[in-house]
Amino acid sequence: MSQTAFATETKTLVNQDYIDNYFREMELICKRFNRADIDRVIETLYSAWKYEKTIFLMGNGGSASTATHMACDLAKCTIVEGKKRLRVICLNDNIPLMSAWINDHGFENLYSEQLRNLMRNGDVLIGISVHGGTGKDKAGLWSQNLLKAMKIAKDEYGATLIGLSGFDGGVFTEICDACVVVPFNSTPQVESFHLALEHLITNCLKEKIEKNGK
Repeated sequence: MSQTAFATETKTLVNQDYIDNYFREMELICKRFNRADIDRVIETLYSAWKYEKTIFLMGNGGSASTATHMACDLAKCTIVEGKKRLRVICLNDNIPLMSAWINDHGFENLYSEQLRNLMRNGDVLIGISVHGGTGKDKAGLWSQNLLKAMKIAKDEYGATLIGLSGFDGGVFTEICDACVVVPFNSTPQVESFHLALEHLITNCLKEKIEKNGK
């Protein structure tokens, strides 16, 4: 066997080990999920639909893209002909507005100040964060802008708080009315499962509206 062929075979074996392990982790995570927490989120969103409340979403980094994706699906994929539609707004989609708030009032106020323009009593706020507001890096504590927005939403508007988190759940498990934790210590896995969860939740919600919604 040539050196090139041997190197290629070795790389393929290493790749295969990684692939197999990644899927084994996914299987393990699926078994660990708290199904009752997922059900609680679906029921909360169904109540928001029923009583015509607005659902706000927010996240940082990869979680911001998940928030955008979930907002898109909640707004469009839950539509049932002849029935009212969900009111959905993602707070990390307006880049000029976001940069204006960050520039003038700091990153920690990015989401809370937007809510003061838009939120009404009894609305719903969904925060998405891998660590759920716990932990820190070079810039300091993670996701403090999410936590500040959640506190204001709860204290000033009586909002219902939903969290999608990972690892041990972080602060989200203490402050959210409903929180689904991806029970695994891996950012790639947590972010992947947040997308899977948003699809599960959105499609189950549509089915519930279709069968039971009035």
